[in-house]
Amino acid sequence: MTSPAASTLPSLSSALADIVARTRPAIVSVHSHRSRASGFVWKSGLIVTADEALADEGEVSIRFSDGTERAAQIAGRDHTTDIALLRVDTSTGAPISLSSANPDLGALSVVVAAEQGVATAALGMVSLVGGRWRSMRGGEIDARIELDTRLRRHHEGGLVLNASGEAIGMAVHGVRRILVIPGATIERVATRLETHGRIARGYLGLGLQPVELDDGIGAMVMSVDRAGPAAAAGVQQGDIIVGWNNEKLSGVRSLLRSLGPDSVGSIVDIAIRRASEPVQIKLTIGERAET
Repeated sequence: MTSPAASTLPSLSSALADIVARTRPAIVSVHSHRSRASGFVWKSGLIVTADEALADEGEVSIRFSDGTERAAQIAGRDHTTDIALLRVDTSTGAPISLSSANPDLGALSVVVAAEQGVATAALGMVSLVGGRWRSMRGGEIDARIELDTRLRRHHEGGLVLNASGEAIGMAVHGVRRILVIPGATIERVATRLETHGRIARGYLGLGLQPVELDDGIGAMVMSVDRAGPAAAAGVQQGDIIVGWNNEKLSGVRSLLRSLGPDSVGSIVDIAIRRASEPVQIKLTIGERAET
């Protein structure tokens, strides 16, 4: 009598191999100055890769699964969500369709990446699924997804597939864990990068330092950009910000994280202590200049 495992395991193995084979034409190697990573064909002429794995300067080249290598140009990059977009002739690659669905906790996943243009694959398990969150750099990520798998540095930027073969996101290194940048986040950020070349970020024109107060935490204004929106609103050096939009300030980091793309042009109410006196200021958030 044949055991269930004798038929189940070969079927699972064949299914996984088929998923990887169908994904290979979309996977590429990204070579930049002293840096190697993986990426995938998002649209015709456009490659998505992990921003952190992309060098800050120098030429960028793409190696496709058929061995073809072509020069690429950076179309845009967003450090806060770890997404970079490259322009290159993708005629030898195949665009991949990204799913906005989040995986189930405990579900199997496959990371398909590339090493010198040769496809690689790693099997893992979804170890955490959570809601929308902000990265340490202030980027808005649509879901917190972590994988229990191994990810080599060269494989960062590879595609994460679910057991049905759907591409659910991009694999990147987090702090002591492997994260998935979800498909919904990639679509949102990459679309803006394709159109504008960058992601707008809010700008106050202030240098801030956290300070402890008797009744909580404040942000002391250490410097003011004379041409910035805070100066125009009347914020002065030495002021202490204690409130933001009628809520008590919880810290400088939380304030900076609120300066996302959607904050540009919005008006905020800022509660300030100036020489121990309360001051209320309305400020229109500006757009941070590209650096």
